Formats: sequence, C-alpha cells, structure tokens
Amino acid sequence: MLRGLARWIDALQEQVGRAVSWLMFALVVLVFGDVVLRYLFNTGAVFIQEFEWYLFGTIYLLAAGYTMLYNEHVRVDVVYAKLSPRSRAWLDFVLMFVFFFPSCILVIYTSWPFVRNSWDILEGSPDPGGIPARFLLKSMIIVGFALLALQGVSQAIKSFYWAMGWEEPEARRQEIR
Repeated sequence: MLRGLARWIDALQEQVGRAVSWLMFALVVLVFGDVVLRYLFNTGAVFIQEFEWYLFGTIYLLAAGYTMLYNEHVRVDVVYAKLSPRSRAWLDFVLMFVFFFPSCILVIYTSWPFVRNSWDILEGSPDPGGIPARFLLKSMIIVGFALLALQGVSQAIKSFYWAMGWEEPEARRQEIR
C-alpha cells in the first residue's frame, strides 16, 4: 500500500514537472519578446516584466518536488558520499522527519496568513500596468511546498524500502524514467 502511494506521488510529480517545462518554454519566449521590444523598439511594459517574475517564481516553486523526484536537488556530499547505499537510505529516512518535513510545514504554516491576506484583498500589483492578480503568485508558495512535502512522503517511503533491503535505489530510478 505504501509503495503504491509512492508510485502515485511520483506519477503526479512527473505530470507537474512536464507542465512546468511548458511554463519554462513560455518564460523563454516571453523574455525573448521582452528583449526584442526593449532593444529593437525601445519600449517595454510593466505587465511583461511582472509576468516574467510570476512565471519564474511559479516554475521554481512547482518544480521543487519534481527535482527531488530525480534526486537533482543540492546536497552536501562530504559525509553522504562515504556511506553505503543502505546507510544513505537510513540517513535520508531519518533526516526527512528531523529537518525536511518540519521545514515544509513551517513554511506552509507561516506563509498561510500572508497568502490569506493577499486573497482577502485580492492583492494586485502596486505598479500601474502591472498584473492585477498577485494573490495567485503568493498562493504558489503553499502549493509548491505542499507538492515538495508530498514528494518527501514518497522519498521517505522509498528510503525505508531501500534501507530495509526490500528494493534497490537504482532499480527505482530506472522505473521512473
């Protein structure tokens, strides 16, 4: 049952990652258009610049779980690299509960009033011509960290299976791709 939950979470993150890749494409097109407008036509728009920020923030927050799925996040390997695969799995499992989940919960908990207030007033850009829906961007903080915590659940399950010797980490990585 737990392994099925981990597979479901991984599949969800895969779909989110694919969707975010399209946002990245949109960001590249938008920045290119902004550069063309600025340097060839000597014009620009606050809306375009803010939309670039919104896309970047959304991509960064929503892709965190996907990055964790593929173990591409930043890690300090001074001690970790010297451990056996099962010891790494135990360390990952324990540290999920000591640092990772509390951190995700803390960010969601502390950002909730910030996001709620933004929704209460339907916060928009303070700049003339800016995007009138800043509350949507602020909501991405909660959505992004919820997706990250969800991927943490999957990683904790997989780490436990690896630590117990019931599964090999390399086999699981190939299953995802």
